[in-house]
Amino acid sequence: MSSIIKKVFTYLLLPAAIVGLTYLLVQSVMEPVKFNKHKDYRSEIAVQRLKDIRDLQVAFKNVNAHYASTIDSLIMFYNEGKMNITLQVGSKDDSLAMAHTDVIKKKYRNLKADKLNEKLHELYLAGEQNLVFQVTSQIAVKDTLFNDRPNFVVDSLAFIPFCGDSIIMESTIKKVSGVNVPLFEAKMPYKSLLKGLDNQLRINLDAEREDKGKYKGLQVGSISAPNNNAGNWE
Repeated sequence: MSSIIKKVFTYLLLPAAIVGLTYLLVQSVMEPVKFNKHKDYRSEIAVQRLKDIRDLQVAFKNVNAHYASTIDSLIMFYNEGKMNITLQVGSKDDSLAMAHTDVIKKKYRNLKADKLNEKLHELYLAGEQNLVFQVTSQIAVKDTLFNDRPNFVVDSLAFIPFCGDSIIMESTIKKVSGVNVPLFEAKMPYKSLLKGLDNQLRINLDAEREDKGKYKGLQVGSISAPNNNAGNWE
């Protein structure tokens, strides 16, 4: 009877145990590889979203002199806002064009500066050459930003990809060396961005970043101190 048990153990149970242990060993090696692959893929998409928020915030600040405090404000700015666009025609280094422009300006010297530039623009569009001037016009934000990306959806900026959690965003104005400096930051914690992946590996990643004094996720900008709106992936 004992010999039969030994044979069962040798030919059935032992190989099964070896296969099981081999599987667990392979899994222990492959799981971090799989985790990092998915982390990198998700991070790439998340970084682009944070860059889009940064671009929209910079445009918002150029118009309003401060950053938007909410994503909803940014989305409204994109859908309904306008930006000033300055068109530069000719070069001040072109002496002939400058001389010709001066002649035209003297002809219309009764016009104020902005109206004079509009007149120069009008003449330029009518075919007048050798002019040097600037003209500022307003254009819809959505006709300027991201218009080369047909699949861009501004409403997606509110959410962390792959989970649907809301992006964390704040803005403030901080006095730096006696000067009021507008600041903003937008964050995606790994706890949300990596939701559904191996939770222990995500916890380990958070702990590693915390030990290094880094934010446990992806972040652009900072409300603690000016950082030129840098992303922590850069």
